[in-house]
Amino acid sequence: MALQAELARRVVRKDAVGTVRRVAGVDVGFEDDGKVTRAAVAVLDFPGLALVERAVVRQPTRFPYIPGLLSFREAPAVLAAFERLRAMPDLILYDGQGIAHPRRFGIASHVGLALDAPTIGVAKTRLVGEHRRLPERKGARVPLVDDGETIGAVLRTRAGVTPLYVSIGHRVSLEAAVRWVMACTTRYRLPETTRWAHHLASVDEDAKRPG
Repeated sequence: MALQAELARRVVRKDAVGTVRRVAGVDVGFEDDGKVTRAAVAVLDFPGLALVERAVVRQPTRFPYIPGLLSFREAPAVLAAFERLRAMPDLILYDGQGIAHPRRFGIASHVGLALDAPTIGVAKTRLVGEHRRLPERKGARVPLVDDGETIGAVLRTRAGVTPLYVSIGHRVSLEAAVRWVMACTTRYRLPETTRWAHHLASVDEDAKRPG
């Protein structure tokens, strides 16, 4: 927790993203009752969103499940997966929290700082913070606020579906993060980056496109 608080001060909360031609999704699953960590990185071209590269790494799980400290459990395998890519993607959407975290240093921020890469936290559930009622329309968003600080955006990617919790990871502003998530989302609730990464982290990586 002390390390997270220290590293959080190094997170860049403004845009430092170049031209984006390759965007990646990251997800992590576990095998053998949690004893094996399976990290998947799916790289898509942008704006076409077709899969162009993938990497899946399995490693022994070395850190217990502790809410708020997931990066110490997941990051070693995730970073090893990035090492297998031919080239670093221009932008990374992580299935997890960025600064929308009690110590403002979730897994998306941790990985972004470790790679010195632009990252966005795209979480399916809220970890911390409160927000007002969100309109049902596609693209609607409201601030996610904790202790008086805006730490993210609650974003409706499809009309009438459960929202996503978008936050700065590293080297991306919140406004830009929301735009990138919407740009990577087609007809599903989750962006294509997340859908592909989840597919690779959950099933055989040689399987077909996720449904």
